[in-house]
Amino acid sequence: MKEQILELLKKEAKAFSIEELEDVFHVKTAQELTDLMKTLNELEETLQIYRTKKDHYMLFQNSHLKIGKFIGHKKGFGFVDIEGTEDVYIASSNTNGAIDGDQVIVEITSKNKLDLEGRIVRITKRDLKDMVGEYQVQDGIGYIDLDDEKVKIRIEIDQNLSHGAVPGHKVLVKVLNKLKGNTYKGEVLRILGHKDDPGVDILSIMLKMGIHDEFDEKVEEQLKNIPSEVKKEELEGRTDLRKEVIFTIDGDDTKDIDDAISIEQLPNGNYKLGVHIADVSHYVKEGSPLDLEAFERGTSNYLANSVVPMLPHELSNGICSLNPNVDRLAQSCVMEINEKGTVVDYDIFRSVIRSNIQMTYKKVNMILEKNTIPEGYEPFVNHLHLLKNVSDILRKMKTERGNIDFDLDEAKIVVDEDGKCIDVVLRNRGTGEKIIEDCMIVANETVATHIYNMGLPFVYRVHGTPNEEKIADFLRFVSVLGYKVTGKASNIHPKAIQQILDQLKGKKEFPMLSSILLRSMQKAVYDSNNIGHFGIASKCYTHFTSPIRRYPDLMVHRFLDLYLFEHQMDSETIDYWERKLPIMTEHCSERERNAIECEREVDSMKMAEYMEDHIGEHFKGMIVGATTFGLFVQLPNLIEGLVRYENLDGDFYTYDDSTFTAYGKKNKKGYRLGDEIEVIVIDANKESHTIDFALDRKENEELINQKG
Repeated sequence: MKEQILELLKKEAKAFSIEELEDVFHVKTAQELTDLMKTLNELEETLQIYRTKKDHYMLFQNSHLKIGKFIGHKKGFGFVDIEGTEDVYIASSNTNGAIDGDQVIVEITSKNKLDLEGRIVRITKRDLKDMVGEYQVQDGIGYIDLDDEKVKIRIEIDQNLSHGAVPGHKVLVKVLNKLKGNTYKGEVLRILGHKDDPGVDILSIMLKMGIHDEFDEKVEEQLKNIPSEVKKEELEGRTDLRKEVIFTIDGDDTKDIDDAISIEQLPNGNYKLGVHIADVSHYVKEGSPLDLEAFERGTSNYLANSVVPMLPHELSNGICSLNPNVDRLAQSCVMEINEKGTVVDYDIFRSVIRSNIQMTYKKVNMILEKNTIPEGYEPFVNHLHLLKNVSDILRKMKTERGNIDFDLDEAKIVVDEDGKCIDVVLRNRGTGEKIIEDCMIVANETVATHIYNMGLPFVYRVHGTPNEEKIADFLRFVSVLGYKVTGKASNIHPKAIQQILDQLKGKKEFPMLSSILLRSMQKAVYDSNNIGHFGIASKCYTHFTSPIRRYPDLMVHRFLDLYLFEHQMDSETIDYWERKLPIMTEHCSERERNAIECEREVDSMKMAEYMEDHIGEHFKGMIVGATTFGLFVQLPNLIEGLVRYENLDGDFYTYDDSTFTAYGKKNKKGYRLGDEIEVIVIDANKESHTIDFALDRKENEELINQKG
């Protein structure tokens, strides 16, 4: 009967009462009516139909309601993320008990020029995962003060389920069952330590985000069979490159080395560039405990001074890492590149390599930028200059085709031996970093194009075309700032976007403008369908070069094993991967987003920790954002804080989004995005990850003294 009801509602496109449905389906007996009501309830429960307040039924998709995910805010309001639609703003009075992460039905109540507004009608799904918080006791009842302020629930802990936790402990807690309303019963799964213990701050954020620092027993058991060195029998069928000049270039403290490089100039003037990538797929077999755990994690997480690896250290720092002067298994992509940056020939094969030296970016940059040769690098100077030549050629080619260089700075958190943030500085992105980036991109493109031309299932790194309206908004913003740029929102091509950026370079607001433009574009994701990569203006792209720390790269290596080396391209294999790949790529994209969010939260927490020691100090910054309650000011080292309107000259300020300016009601003074101002730190809170700035020292002197 379900199909008949759905077909009727689809055909008629109107709402039917129970009586009308009884007539249509010739319901005569009490049992038939019971069956009809049961079917309607099931269809309503699965959100295929919608029941109105007058008990009429219609297709859910034809109703005024939408389904989406509620994204809560710690202040109580939130947004509903609906696929294919703008986010719907939900006032705190209209959340109907929903908490962050709930799947909800939302009714859109109004639409203004800025956004959609609505109210939550019903919570359809609540998935309460393990949570992190501080164990506390009130009136003899243990409870958890959750770290995630967006999740508005209370978790109570019976004494026998606290497992030794005492007030002040940070704990990982499992939600057991609902007691009443938004109150739940829970059990302590793990005591992380006292909230002030070194490392507990980052561990708390990790576990809250579902990122685990420990591997389970099955993985530990499998590690017992992982060799510590390459065996002779493993070399069979591999090209022996151990006599080639091969080296790695990484950060000073890098231990998980994915990629190595070789370079030479051919008699015809072309360059032979070899990109040799750790053969992780040789050790991590599909379906094994190691593989299942790596898939679940999706990526390694780099948080301040710590790393949460996708693979255990026995692999990530051991047998898979391309350490110097030891044999290592690799998958190699060796390319012949001409003076125009075109790959005119290439080969992809299994290899065994022996890296000659573990170079660092810092020392490579000394050679290429300052002509200073560190000890031990003398035999490789010519190779590095050849590599620089290739990089320049590749970069010029990418620029000509439209590669977008946002040239964004990144913050580096500097911590002491106890993990406390003692400085925040900008990361150096020198010549060596750019060389490796160029080499990895050309290898990724070469591998992706090869498999794409074979027409086989594969993992692509894709980046869609930006929304025309968002680009138009950006151009309007630039014009309000007083800058004239040539370009139209309708001409959305990578080269056009790069030309806009080129016209803005040198402006004092360029870092802010570049960041805003980047946020107006789509996010790059993993997909089994190749739509190209807009940001680097590539028709075909993948991630092949980091299988130690990214699961999609490991998948790419497996496809190379499958198609190129084992020649398994039968219909059964193709059907299997065509069904499985969309689910896997979506999961990998989700884990990547989660890792980025975790990294941002850790950085935000550490920045607030750093500023706790700088209450009362003056800093110069730029206004980079605005809300209805204040202005966000970013310092040169990318620390960002809020200047509340009440701390602006004692006037009442409102924000005008048409001019991107906050105006004072009395003095008519304006503060606009892009303005450079001097601020005073009046408050910073590590636990809430917040930093508050003010402009006038006299008016805030008392507050500064209280916090300082």
